[in-house]
Amino acid sequence: MRNGTITTFILLGLTDDPELQVLIFIFLFLTYTLSIPGNLTIIILTFVDPHLKTPMYFFLKNFSFLEISFTSAIIPRYLYSIATGDNVITYNACVIQVFFTDLCGVSEFFLLAVMSYDCYVAICKPLHYVIIMSNSDCRILNICCWVAGLCIIIPPLSLGLNLKFCDSNIIDHFGCDAFPLVKISCSDTRFMEWTVIICAILTLNMTLTCVVLSYAYIIKTIFRFPSVQQRKKAYSTCSSHMIVVSITYGTCIFIYMNPTAKEKVTINKVVSLLIFSISPTLNPFIYTLRNNQVKKAFEDSIKRIALLSTK
Repeated sequence: MRNGTITTFILLGLTDDPELQVLIFIFLFLTYTLSIPGNLTIIILTFVDPHLKTPMYFFLKNFSFLEISFTSAIIPRYLYSIATGDNVITYNACVIQVFFTDLCGVSEFFLLAVMSYDCYVAICKPLHYVIIMSNSDCRILNICCWVAGLCIIIPPLSLGLNLKFCDSNIIDHFGCDAFPLVKISCSDTRFMEWTVIICAILTLNMTLTCVVLSYAYIIKTIFRFPSVQQRKKAYSTCSSHMIVVSITYGTCIFIYMNPTAKEKVTINKVVSLLIFSISPTLNPFIYTLRNNQVKKAFEDSIKRIALLSTK
């Protein structure tokens, strides 16, 4: 983003109504204070509990880290804006915000695809699971998610760094995002808009194809199990991931694939806010409440802490 005369941007946020701003602040503060400890708890448990040293929890740990990074890139800044009334963000801060939100967001999609593949191997190829999902392979897959995310965002980000902003510096959003920035640019943005859309479609298609194929084979395998108990156990292994996938893909497809949503700026902003607040808050509860191993690890950790405090 080349800033000829503009060195700062003004973020309009969601509303100018003071009463609504108070409600939004309370809502975001509560969701943020729940999501950070919730995801940190999962990270800590996977480090300290020996029963959570499997590939599934390795990927879950990294997913929680991405969730923390994703929501922290934008929510604290918006809370500060509401609390102080300071809606001004510098050019450099805006670039950094776009970079980290996009990198973490895109990397999450690839990690969800890898997690679905992990579920597929665990259920469809249990005898080969340890060999296929070895520690080194898991680390490589995790690095690949970050590299893929970086490769996807570099083309539109490079084009964005060349945008000129001449007249308006008012961003109709609560954070720096590609489409609101394109809207106020005085450059020819058609190529960049198509680049953003193509990169979004590419990411969704590649990762969603992997997810759909994995779960198609999983469902096919589950129906072949002779006992109901085996089916329930197999379903419980991947049910949490299925819920998270549905929430993540559903909201993003709504924003990027629904042409009317791009015209309705308010709806777009509200859905974006839900992605940044609700999803990172729900994910720890989805994975812990529906996973007996995580619940047991959490209970054991609480007992150990209580035992140490009584000594």
